[in-house]
Amino acid sequence: MASLWNAADRSALLDRLSGLTPETPARWGRFTCARMLAHVNDAVRMATGELDVAPKRVFLRYPIVKHFVIYVMPFPKGVPTARELLARTDTADFARERGQLPAMLKQFVARPRNGPWPDHPAFGRMSGGAWGVLTWRHISHHFRQFGA
Repeated sequence: MASLWNAADRSALLDRLSGLTPETPARWGRFTCARMLAHVNDAVRMATGELDVAPKRVFLRYPIVKHFVIYVMPFPKGVPTARELLARTDTADFARERGQLPAMLKQFVARPRNGPWPDHPAFGRMSGGAWGVLTWRHISHHFRQFGA
Protein backbone atom coordinates (compact mmCIF):
# COMPACT_ATOMS: atom_id res chain seq x y z
CA MET A 1 0.00 0.00 0.00
CA ALA A 2 1.38 3.39 -1.01
CA SER A 3 2.21 5.72 1.87
CA LEU A 4 3.98 8.98 2.58
CA TRP A 5 6.30 6.91 4.76
CA ASN A 6 7.77 5.28 1.65
CA ALA A 7 10.38 7.51 -0.04
CA ALA A 8 9.59 6.08 -3.50
CA ASP A 9 5.88 6.80 -3.04
CA ARG A 10 6.63 10.39 -1.97
CA SER A 11 8.95 10.82 -4.94
CA ALA A 12 6.26 9.53 -7.31
CA LEU A 13 3.82 12.12 -5.95
CA LEU A 14 6.37 14.88 -6.47
CA ASP A 15 6.96 13.69 -10.05
CA ARG A 16 3.22 13.95 -10.65
CA LEU A 17 3.21 17.42 -9.05
CA SER A 18 5.78 18.60 -11.60
CA GLY A 19 3.29 17.87 -14.40
CA LEU A 20 0.71 20.33 -13.07
CA THR A 21 0.35 23.90 -14.31
CA PRO A 22 -1.98 26.75 -13.31
CA GLU A 23 -3.99 26.02 -16.46
CA THR A 24 -4.32 22.26 -15.94
CA PRO A 25 -8.08 21.61 -16.16
CA ALA A 26 -9.95 19.49 -13.65
CA ARG A 27 -11.54 16.30 -14.92
CA TRP A 28 -14.26 16.68 -12.27
CA GLY A 29 -15.18 19.00 -9.42
CA ARG A 30 -14.89 22.75 -8.93
CA PHE A 31 -11.27 23.19 -7.87
CA THR A 32 -8.77 25.01 -10.00
CA CYS A 33 -5.32 23.49 -9.86
CA ALA A 34 -4.14 26.19 -7.43
CA ARG A 35 -7.16 25.67 -5.16
CA MET A 36 -6.60 21.91 -5.16
CA LEU A 37 -2.97 22.39 -4.11
CA ALA A 38 -4.01 24.72 -1.27
CA HIS A 39 -6.52 22.07 -0.19
CA VAL A 40 -3.99 19.21 -0.14
CA ASN A 41 -1.39 21.37 1.61
CA ASP A 42 -3.92 22.16 4.32
CA ALA A 43 -4.82 18.46 4.55
CA VAL A 44 -1.15 17.72 5.29
CA ARG A 45 -1.16 20.54 7.86
CA MET A 46 -4.19 18.88 9.44
CA ALA A 47 -2.40 15.53 9.53
CA THR A 48 0.62 17.01 11.31
CA GLY A 49 -1.51 18.93 13.79
CA GLU A 50 -0.59 22.35 12.41
CA LEU A 51 -4.18 23.03 11.31
CA ASP A 52 -7.05 22.36 13.69
CA VAL A 53 -10.17 20.92 12.12
CA ALA A 54 -13.41 20.52 14.05
CA PRO A 55 -14.41 16.91 14.72
CA LYS A 56 -17.48 15.44 13.09
CA ARG A 57 -19.66 12.72 14.57
CA VAL A 58 -19.94 10.25 11.71
CA PHE A 59 -20.01 6.48 11.29
CA LEU A 60 -16.44 6.52 9.88
CA ARG A 61 -15.06 6.26 13.43
CA TYR A 62 -16.03 2.58 13.70
CA PRO A 63 -12.80 0.58 13.35
CA ILE A 64 -13.95 -1.71 10.52
CA VAL A 65 -15.42 1.17 8.52
CA LYS A 66 -12.36 3.34 9.16
CA HIS A 67 -10.00 0.57 8.00
CA PHE A 68 -12.05 -0.10 4.86
CA VAL A 69 -12.17 3.57 3.86
CA ILE A 70 -8.50 4.30 4.58
CA TYR A 71 -6.98 1.16 3.06
CA VAL A 72 -9.43 -0.40 0.60
CA MET A 73 -12.22 1.74 -0.79
CA PRO A 74 -11.48 3.98 -3.80
CA PHE A 75 -11.80 7.67 -3.04
CA PRO A 76 -15.20 8.81 -4.29
CA LYS A 77 -15.54 12.05 -6.24
CA GLY A 78 -17.37 15.00 -4.75
CA VAL A 79 -17.31 13.99 -1.08
CA PRO A 80 -17.86 17.02 1.19
CA THR A 81 -14.77 18.16 3.06
CA ALA A 82 -14.12 20.14 6.22
CA ARG A 83 -14.57 23.89 5.86
CA GLU A 84 -11.10 24.39 7.31
CA LEU A 85 -9.64 22.56 4.29
CA LEU A 86 -11.31 25.04 1.94
CA ALA A 87 -10.57 28.26 3.83
CA ARG A 88 -7.52 29.27 1.79
CA THR A 89 -8.64 28.02 -1.59
CA ASP A 90 -10.11 31.35 -2.75
CA THR A 91 -6.74 33.08 -2.38
CA ALA A 92 -4.56 30.19 -3.56
CA ASP A 93 -1.48 31.07 -5.59
CA PHE A 94 -0.35 28.18 -7.79
CA ALA A 95 3.41 28.80 -7.55
CA ARG A 96 3.30 29.24 -3.78
CA GLU A 97 1.14 26.17 -3.18
CA ARG A 98 3.13 24.00 -5.59
CA GLY A 99 6.35 25.10 -3.92
CA GLN A 100 5.03 24.33 -0.43
CA LEU A 101 3.92 20.74 -1.02
CA PRO A 102 7.42 19.16 -1.05
CA ALA A 103 8.22 20.95 2.23
CA MET A 104 4.90 19.83 3.71
CA LEU A 105 5.69 16.20 2.85
CA LYS A 106 9.14 16.51 4.45
CA GLN A 107 7.53 18.00 7.55
CA PHE A 108 5.09 15.08 7.65
CA VAL A 109 7.79 12.38 7.58
CA ALA A 110 9.96 14.30 10.06
CA ARG A 111 7.39 13.40 12.74
CA PRO A 112 7.90 10.12 14.56
CA ARG A 113 5.72 7.54 12.82
CA ASN A 114 4.97 5.78 16.11
CA GLY A 115 4.57 8.99 18.08
CA PRO A 116 1.33 10.80 18.89
CA TRP A 117 -0.76 12.00 15.95
CA PRO A 118 -3.78 14.29 15.96
CA ASP A 119 -7.25 12.87 15.65
CA HIS A 120 -8.82 13.00 12.21
CA PRO A 121 -12.06 15.01 12.17
CA ALA A 122 -14.06 12.12 10.65
CA PHE A 123 -12.02 8.99 11.52
CA GLY A 124 -11.00 9.94 15.04
CA ARG A 125 -7.82 8.45 16.51
CA MET A 126 -5.32 7.35 13.86
CA SER A 127 -1.78 6.03 13.89
CA GLY A 128 1.07 7.63 11.98
CA GLY A 129 0.93 4.68 9.60
CA ALA A 130 -2.75 5.27 8.83
CA TRP A 131 -2.13 9.00 8.38
CA GLY A 132 0.65 8.19 5.89
CA VAL A 133 -1.63 6.00 3.78
CA LEU A 134 -4.67 8.27 3.96
CA THR A 135 -2.72 11.42 3.16
CA TRP A 136 -0.93 9.78 0.21
CA ARG A 137 -4.26 8.49 -1.14
CA HIS A 138 -5.90 11.91 -0.68
CA ILE A 139 -3.15 13.73 -2.58
CA SER A 140 -3.12 11.05 -5.29
CA HIS A 141 -6.90 11.34 -5.66
CA HIS A 142 -6.65 15.08 -6.28
CA PHE A 143 -3.72 14.71 -8.66
CA ARG A 144 -5.86 12.26 -10.67
CA GLN A 145 -8.55 14.94 -10.65
CA PHE A 146 -6.11 16.99 -12.74
CA GLY A 147 -4.79 14.16 -14.86
CA ALA A 148 -1.51 13.82 -13.00
